Amino acid sequence: MLQEREPLTKLEAAQLNPVALAFVGDTVYSLYVRERLALSGCGKVAQLQKVAAQVVSAKGQSAFLEKVLPLFTEEEGEIFRRGKNAKKATKSKSASSLEYNRSTGLEAVLGYLYLTGNEARIRELLAVSDVDSYALQTIKTPFKPGMH
Repeated sequence: MLQEREPLTKLEAAQLNPVALAFVGDTVYSLYVRERLALSGCGKVAQLQKVAAQVVSAKGQSAFLEKVLPLFTEEEGEIFRRGKNAKKATKSKSASSLEYNRSTGLEAVLGYLYLTGNEARIRELLAVSDVDSYALQTIKTPFKPGMH
């Protein structure tokens, strides 16, 4: 991923506001999902966007969390709890408070791992996602150069 700085120490990252960690983690997760969908060769961009929105939504992230939560280390679990319990300025329009809070916790973990330069751990956690199965739900219409 794009990092034009030295990774933060674990202490520096842990001292950041958990909502700020979630702000970064949301982008990390979104980029991962969009990349997987784009490289799947499935569907048109509008279809991929619709699927990506489902996967990265608070509901989608909360569902993914069920698979990844048992894999968290003690340290990641603490970051998750801080993110989940953090006071947020906004509320979700399409998810319950529980789903929204859980997704913020997941995003905080991903943001923490990204800012500390632990991309290998991010890949390990995200490897259990169902993004590829979502991609299969789109209509296969491969891109044809010159045909837009």
